[in-house]
Amino acid sequence: MARELVRPGMSVWDIGANVGLFSFAAASLGAHVVAVEPDPSLASLMQRSVRLNRLSVTVLSAAVSGSQGISKLYLSDDGRSSNSLIGSGSAQTVLMVTLDWMLEYFPAPQVLKVDVEGMEYAVLSGARKVLQARPVIFCEVTECHDGVGELMRSAGYEFYAARTSERQRLQRPSRDTLAIPKAHAR
Repeated sequence: MARELVRPGMSVWDIGANVGLFSFAAASLGAHVVAVEPDPSLASLMQRSVRLNRLSVTVLSAAVSGSQGISKLYLSDDGRSSNSLIGSGSAQTVLMVTLDWMLEYFPAPQVLKVDVEGMEYAVLSGARKVLQARPVIFCEVTECHDGVGELMRSAGYEFYAARTSERQRLQRPSRDTLAIPKAHAR
């Protein structure tokens, strides 16, 4: 997906960056990347990789949601890639920001990747200004499919299957969604 979506000089935001695979792929293609990861251990690991590889990636250790504040990040028994703001059990305290808040500090993204373990609707509801900037969005939608669909449709997006060789149009977002502003739809 990075090879398909990213061009040199683009601004790319990777929300729920995990260990940074998409971030580093985008940076290696010449993009300026903001990688947001709520798990401090994973964010620290990305920071070390950025330093060692001298990549154009800014790592922000925070959770993204629909409002700013403090929350709990629940640590998944299935591995760190499944940590989420929704859950139960063992948790750690994290700072929450919105995508619109990030616009005050970083250039608007041209590509926005979102993988937030069920928090897609909350993340996008805090992104009204970002959506007006019309980035292409690569998003894993696992909860609130209809709500996410309505929010993005009202912002002028169409949905396509992201990981198929032929760009199949979707009626609503799914696990691997490519949301394209109507003016850019393929």
